[in-house]
Amino acid sequence: MTEFVLAVTLGLLFGLGTFLVLRRDVVRAVWGVAIISQSANVYLVTVGVGPTGGAGAPILGHGHGGGATVVDPLVQALVLTAIVIGFGTTAFALVLTYRLYEEHGTIDLDNVARGGNGGVDDTDADDTDDADGTDPAGTGVSADG
Repeated sequence: MTEFVLAVTLGLLFGLGTFLVLRRDVVRAVWGVAIISQSANVYLVTVGVGPTGGAGAPILGHGHGGGATVVDPLVQALVLTAIVIGFGTTAFALVLTYRLYEEHGTIDLDNVARGGNGGVDDTDADDTDDADGTDPAGTGVSADG
């Protein structure tokens, strides 16, 4: 029963992470990648414990033989390393997201791909006439033609 609950929980975490990765918002995509990587770490730890779950810590005292079933500590050490690297990568991705927001004014990937400026009004940049119909640049062309 415990294995079933753990499998369902890991499936839900992978599904949530995949759902977040497919969003247009960059922050949600970063969180989706973080959730997927952490659920992969949980999966590796559960596989390292074994099917019975009754294995003990890999600490052997004097007079104990090697016949006892123990958990492999290498898996746990590698997962701990993966967690630290994952947190560093997530922090770096969030800093890049903040820089993207500063540059484009949005974190929506569709607006960034279109070259949008995130709501900054630049409609007056192409006008050659002032409101009164005069030519501010002095080119001799007025609004009337």
